[in-house]
Amino acid sequence: MTLTARDLMEPDVKTVSPDDDVAEAFKRFARYEFSGFPVVDDDERVVGVVTESDLVDLFEPEDETLWIPIGLPPFVDTLSYQVKRPWADIDLGVDLIRNADRPISEVMSTDVATVTPDADVDDVLDLLVGGDPDINRVPVVDEEGRIVGIIARQDVIRAFRDRRLV
Repeated sequence: MTLTARDLMEPDVKTVSPDDDVAEAFKRFARYEFSGFPVVDDDERVVGVVTESDLVDLFEPEDETLWIPIGLPPFVDTLSYQVKRPWADIDLGVDLIRNADRPISEVMSTDVATVTPDADVDDVLDLLVGGDPDINRVPVVDEEGRIVGIIARQDVIRAFRDRRLV
C-alpha cells in the first residue's frame, strides 16, 4: 500500500486571511510553532502563504545605498556605498508600528505549492526536498482549491518511521 497525501496530512489547519493584518500574523506565529501559514479566502481557497521570512523582510531596509556628497559647489559629486545595517540598529518597534496594519495580502507569497489528497508521497517529497528551501509545509487542497489539510516535513518522517515499526 502506498502512502498518499491524505495519509500524511493534518486536517486541522491553522490559517490566516488575506485581510488579516501583520500584527495578527505575529500573534499567530507567537501562539503556534509554525514557520508559515496558508492564506485562505472566505471560501477556504488557498490564495497564498505567509512565512516568518515574509515578515522579517518588512524590517530590512529596501535601499541599502548611502549617497555621500563630496566637494564644494559647483563641483559637487557623490560617492555611493552599500551599507548593511546590523540588526541592533534597526528600530523594530517603529517598523512594527509602521507595518502592523498592513494586510497579509501585501506581504504573502502567491505562488503556493499544493497537492491533492490523492497525491502520492513521492509528489509531496519532491516539493519538500526540491529546489525551494522555503517549502516546509505543503497545503492539501480539494478540486476547487479549498484547504483540507497540511503536510509538514515531520509528518512524512513520522509516517516512514511508523511504517518501519510495523
